[in-house]
Amino acid sequence: MLFIQDQSGSYLPAPKEAVLIEARRLSSQQLRRGVFIISPDMAKLAISAKLSGNECEMFACLFLDSKHRVLAWVEMFRGSVNSATVHSREVVKEALRLNAAAIILAHNHPSGDSKPSREDIELTNKLKDILKVIDVSVLDHLIVGDEITALSESGHFSS
Repeated sequence: MLFIQDQSGSYLPAPKEAVLIEARRLSSQQLRRGVFIISPDMAKLAISAKLSGNECEMFACLFLDSKHRVLAWVEMFRGSVNSATVHSREVVKEALRLNAAAIILAHNHPSGDSKPSREDIELTNKLKDILKVIDVSVLDHLIVGDEITALSESGHFSS
């Protein structure tokens, strides 16, 4: 639990908004250029803080070098409450611009349900196929809701 100090010096539980602001600030440090992503849990925690609490669906990518150091966190597409249109060519352009060797795809479900849809799975496979052509590995696709679903851990991530 996060506590904040009020004007009289007493500590009170922080409101949800303050907790989310602090989580985003801390996750920005975890996703700064050059930081090693040493585990799937580290990626989940940082990405979850970036995407949770959004009222519309957002698709983002964590671009990594060949040693899995962060090159950039890029919010690529913003959609409506239940969908976002993802343009594969824009993901490829950004991967090439950053000279990325690997990528973690991520998006949120504002409904809170992090279960992957058929469209989520199809998009992941499509992007994996396209990015493979330019030697960029898709390490995972994270779906952020009330919980975090990693397609690599849920049986929906084809090799």
